[in-house]
Amino acid sequence: MTKILLETLKGNPGDRVPFWYMRQAGRYLPEYREVRATTSSFMEFCYSPDKAAEVTLQPIRRYGMDGAILFADILVVPDGLGQKVWFETGHGPKLTPVNNQETYDNLSFKNFHDKVGAVYQTIAKLKHMLPSDVTLLGFAGAPWTVATYMIEGAGSKDHAAARQLGYRDSELFNKLLDLLVDATAAYLIRQIEAGADAVQIFDSWSAALPASAFEDWVIKPTRAIVEKVKAVYPETPIIGFPRLSGAALPAFVDATGVNAVSLDTGVPLSWAADTVQQKVCVQGNLDPHLVVAGGERMICEAEYILETLSGGAHVFNLGHGFVPETPPENVAQLSAFVKNYRR
Repeated sequence: MTKILLETLKGNPGDRVPFWYMRQAGRYLPEYREVRATTSSFMEFCYSPDKAAEVTLQPIRRYGMDGAILFADILVVPDGLGQKVWFETGHGPKLTPVNNQETYDNLSFKNFHDKVGAVYQTIAKLKHMLPSDVTLLGFAGAPWTVATYMIEGAGSKDHAAARQLGYRDSELFNKLLDLLVDATAAYLIRQIEAGADAVQIFDSWSAALPASAFEDWVIKPTRAIVEKVKAVYPETPIIGFPRLSGAALPAFVDATGVNAVSLDTGVPLSWAADTVQQKVCVQGNLDPHLVVAGGERMICEAEYILETLSGGAHVFNLGHGFVPETPPENVAQLSAFVKNYRR
């Protein structure tokens, strides 16, 4: 059976626009919360193949998306490299900071695949459990975004610690990015080997970097990952998501070699259709808070996106992930509308 999402990512759109949603498996679903309550920590949740596969499947059962994205977390990679990672309720992720040579030397790729092997097991399970027409999406965080957490030791509003290390000690910073490139590429290759049909690279914190830093810290590492993955799996689509990168999107697409690019909520769609969609498949970009509100405004905005991007390959998605307060019935209304839309 044809996987229309996979075909669209390869640049072969049909009359129906495929759809999936970032963070489609999450706290807005009561069945997700039930499974999450059975684990003592979020990292344990990510490393529990049966539970991770179950919550990956939950939105597919409810809404019939064309893509199922692996349930995991971008911080699996630093955890696999030996950095201590944990989640505190109400505070998000915490890590032992990597901000000097001594702490960098504690990282190692030696046992990486053993440490993150449960993720590959989840994918293998899903490959046999998903409907045959659903595309299985793997993912990883981009080196810059992952590095911001590793250096800060937590999330950050301005990523000052990562920027300052990059400017102050470029040698150490670049070694960290290079390690993340190698680990992330190997991680994605193993995901594809386990059964992922396509993968997405999330660069959630690529916004507001100076042009030179964007080139060095976002574009170059992403290009290196794409090259490494494509050397092994040349036919597997790779989606890039340099969130809030604005006018740098066309350069990102040209330089990295991604097959598709995800558009955040702020990207003007007519501009994207003219300057980005002519190059690759585009994905996006409904405001997640419109799905919280629901109703006519949500449907009108969804229709505008579908019509504006109807001239090329397009995967309907959000501009970022669902928020926890999203009503499931609004997701159902949106999904039904998108599924019934024809070009």
